[in-house]
Amino acid sequence: MKIQYLGHSCFRLIESTGTTIITDPYKEIGYELPKGLKADAVTVSHGHFDHNNAGIIGGHPRIIDKEGFYQLPGVGITGIKSYHDDCGGALRGENIIYKFGMDGLEICHLGDLGEECSSELLEMILPVNILLIPVGGTYTIDAERAKEYVDRIMPEIVIPMHYKTRSLTLDLDKADVFLNLFDDEETEISQKNTLEFSRDDLTEEKTKIILMERMKIK
Repeated sequence: MKIQYLGHSCFRLIESTGTTIITDPYKEIGYELPKGLKADAVTVSHGHFDHNNAGIIGGHPRIIDKEGFYQLPGVGITGIKSYHDDCGGALRGENIIYKFGMDGLEICHLGDLGEECSSELLEMILPVNILLIPVGGTYTIDAERAKEYVDRIMPEIVIPMHYKTRSLTLDLDKADVFLNLFDDEETEISQKNTLEFSRDDLTEEKTKIILMERMKIK
């Protein structure tokens, strides 16, 4: 399967037979999504503008924005209710975590998760091979809390999202704040916007943090 980073919290997940999922498409954040995106399904973690621009995605995708289980060809999607803050949703409401089962891998997109790493939530999330996690703080968990999630989930691969970049207009911390919490050999700054994974590839006992390059508009 392939993971393409489209910026902010938006990824394109492509299953080996072609089923395509796009997560949390955005607008009005200082840069735009690539043109002409199509998908079989779009997952939306919550209704804020920087995560809920599903209407821009072509291909007549199925829009998934609630908890529950959803089946697509070759892909099982599980939506898990969580909170956008650490006070039971009182400040920013609910957030949906999505787990994607495809090609023998479990990929978890935490959305705009804001709550503490509880045993109850972990029980619903685990197991995870590839973790897509917000690290920029302000509106979500910050770098230190994100590291706690990584340490407790213990995925093979971690891909940070939702952090400050030169173009992003939102007030978030840079990804470096998160990366600096790990040893150098645990992190990789990738020049690629597309990574390919298989079950056989993920044999490392230690977690690898990979900072992906955003796919730019052509």
